[in-house]
Amino acid sequence: QVQLVETGGGLVQAGGSLRLSCAASRSIFGFSAMGWYRQAPGKERELVATITRSGTINYADSVKDRFTISGDNAKKTVFLQMDSLKPEDTAVYYCKANTFGNQYWGQGTQVTVSS
Repeated sequence: QVQLVETGGGLVQAGGSLRLSCAASRSIFGFSAMGWYRQAPGKERELVATITRSGTINYADSVKDRFTISGDNAKKTVFLQMDSLKPEDTAVYYCKANTFGNQYWGQGTQVTVSS
């Protein structure tokens, strides 16, 4: 069973930065892709950024040029560096890992951006 644990959320002022971490219970090279998603109150969960095993990266338009996804297999961790945060980035952020045939989610970490 794969476990994903997100950390790094918190309260930050608009324009500030946060770095989220997603620690996996096994090598991240074992996943076909990993990603970050978020869900704001009253809204559907949406994709923020993904990274595949081969290194292909994809960002939502709303976070391009502000957020950076990266992975460190030695630490079995995927990161999301979030800069120039806006109040509309407020949400619970979830880590997801895909294998061929399965997907796994973390428990989420709250990010709150004050204006």
